[in-house]
Amino acid sequence: MTLRAQFAEQMKTAMKSGDSARTSTLRMILARLKDTDIAARPKGIAEVPDDEILAMLRGMVKSRRESVALYRQGNRPELAAKEDAEIAVIEGFLPQAMDPAAIEAAVAAAIAATGAASVKDMGKVMGALRAAHGAALDLGAAGPIVKAKLGG
Repeated sequence: MTLRAQFAEQMKTAMKSGDSARTSTLRMILARLKDTDIAARPKGIAEVPDDEILAMLRGMVKSRRESVALYRQGNRPELAAKEDAEIAVIEGFLPQAMDPAAIEAAVAAAIAATGAASVKDMGKVMGALRAAHGAALDLGAAGPIVKAKLGG
């Protein structure tokens, strides 16, 4: 089942059960997806593929985590709780993330496979990681590890 179909199915379920918080978050995801589709039209893409949808979802989670930190800093726990609930819904659509040890191993394997020797080769390593692990690997978490291993 594609992510788009999952969004639609979850939306129906949330609306039928009267779960307004989940419905609201799903509407937000669908609106962001529509914006992403519209932005991709000049490139000749009618609907973005699932890997770009996953990247969009990761971006949404990242921005909400930043908001949670600011809300907690500003002593606004009710707003932080709302953002945490949205994060939980969004993460439900993301694949299980690799643990730190698995990321370290994947980075070491990618460096060996590409023959990377310095930070100048970071792009090759990141490309190899993306090709080998796709959506299961958070490239934002892998980037600093690659940089450290390449002596950056």
